[in-house]
Amino acid sequence: MNSVYTVKQVNSYIKNMFTQDFMLNRIYVKGEVSNCKYHSSGHIYFSLKDESGTIACIMFAGARAGLSFRMQDGQQVIVLGNVDVYERDGRYQLYAREIVLDGAGLLYARFEALKKELGEMGMFAPEYKRPIPRYVNTVGIVTAPTGAAVRDIINVSSRRNPYVQLILYPAQVQGEGAAENIIRGIRALEKKQVDVIIVGRGGGSIEDLWAFNEESVARAIFDCAVPVISAVGHETDTTIADFVADLRAPTPSAAAELAVYEYREVRERMLSCVQAMRKAVYMKTTAWRAALERTALRLKFAHPRQKLNEKRQYAADLESRLRALMDTRMTDRKHRLALYVEKMKRLSPLEKLSQGYSYVQGPSGNVRSIEQVGAGDPLTIYVADGTIRTEVRSVAPIAYPGAENRQKEEP
Repeated sequence: MNSVYTVKQVNSYIKNMFTQDFMLNRIYVKGEVSNCKYHSSGHIYFSLKDESGTIACIMFAGARAGLSFRMQDGQQVIVLGNVDVYERDGRYQLYAREIVLDGAGLLYARFEALKKELGEMGMFAPEYKRPIPRYVNTVGIVTAPTGAAVRDIINVSSRRNPYVQLILYPAQVQGEGAAENIIRGIRALEKKQVDVIIVGRGGGSIEDLWAFNEESVARAIFDCAVPVISAVGHETDTTIADFVADLRAPTPSAAAELAVYEYREVRERMLSCVQAMRKAVYMKTTAWRAALERTALRLKFAHPRQKLNEKRQYAADLESRLRALMDTRMTDRKHRLALYVEKMKRLSPLEKLSQGYSYVQGPSGNVRSIEQVGAGDPLTIYVADGTIRTEVRSVAPIAYPGAENRQKEEP
């Protein structure tokens, strides 16, 4: 009873044996899928069986990238994974990392090896990818002349732009000699100097698409001077040509969408640009015309003739003002002179004489008092219309109020 082990110990021991077995850590197992269930967690539970037995399998959600199709019962597949023991149940199962349909296992390994080799050589590097021309005139097509791929490309291209020329190189895209035929098509269209080349075909198995996984085809695409669009199979299909090409399209129809521009859209954009340009030219012309008119007006104001006219007008205004001022002054002076004349008239002796007064002059001058003359003195009397000569016979004073004061005032 010394060698008694627990179930856990036994299961752990067996698990350790599986882990140490190198072959079981990376093994390809071929069989028919049965009891396939997609769990809500993302894991896939299924069994592989053949005529002699069954093995339980599981593919975790994290490994689903290694599955390019949806598994169904009855499919013949090859599973890459490791065999291990699930200790809780004490049973072993196959933990799948990659699953391919039967018949494609060897080709898939070759595909991965070539992909790794060309990738290390830099043939997939983005710096070698050439841009696809935005507006093309000619599109070269390397594909089978009878098939859905070429019909899809023609239909999409005609719908998007009927003015783009399509040049088809009818190539064999499957079977023996397909790779050489595809290469000749690429080189022939390159000599035609087309704007872009579409290389592709419809969907199929990895065997059907294998011509596009050949290294010679990859090198022909890489060396082509014309940008190449790869359109092989459906969206889930991937070939070496897709990695080497300047652009990968998920389907041939999508390749036509990428290669051929939408004519109506470009036409509408051009019409819009024309309208925008016309509007911009009109606005610019209007602005320039207004600026020119302003400049012409400024030039007109700055012209010597304009300055001369302004000076002439200013001189005329000054002359008018001077004449008006002179007229005003002359009128004022005339008025004042008239006043002086009237005043002088009132003070003039002649005016007094014309009013009935006379002017008496004796030997000593103007006679203003009886004391200035005596009896027998000659006198000259001035009247308005002449002179009278006489002599003094006698003098007599006249007494009237204020006479004394008047005599005192006189010198």
